[in-house]
Amino acid sequence: MVLDTTYKNKEHENLINDLVGKRFSFLQSIKMKGIGSKRMIIDEVSPNMKTYTNKIYYVNYANIEMRPFGILIRINKGLSNFTWVIPYYQLVIYKTNGSCIHAQGRFIKFRNNINFKENKAFFDKLLDKKIEHESQYNFQGI
Repeated sequence: MVLDTTYKNKEHENLINDLVGKRFSFLQSIKMKGIGSKRMIIDEVSPNMKTYTNKIYYVNYANIEMRPFGILIRINKGLSNFTWVIPYYQLVIYKTNGSCIHAQGRFIKFRNNINFKENKAFFDKLLDKKIEHESQYNFQGI
């Protein structure tokens, strides 16, 4: 689900908290050595995400925030901000030339440049958190 988060909206905040949990506390984020990525350049998006990005000749940026039960991808479009809410159980990450995040019939591909390489530690942490979350629901014994 993609929400317009340019202005603070209590309904959107409650919806995000219900889907992916409340923000990590300040102490938790320090223990985790950060919960957000640096700004990354968007290389390509699915056709149903094009309305949330700038025109072709502009550079599109996004960053990722981890939550207890999912992630938030914050997309900047001019002066507007959009947030794509993805619970861990819907999250799929492909390592291509850069990285590609798929969920809910949509995808975002991030460019493989210096900014992306600086976020390698963040992606490792994100994958560890996703595996930790999914291990709670291990159905192999059935």
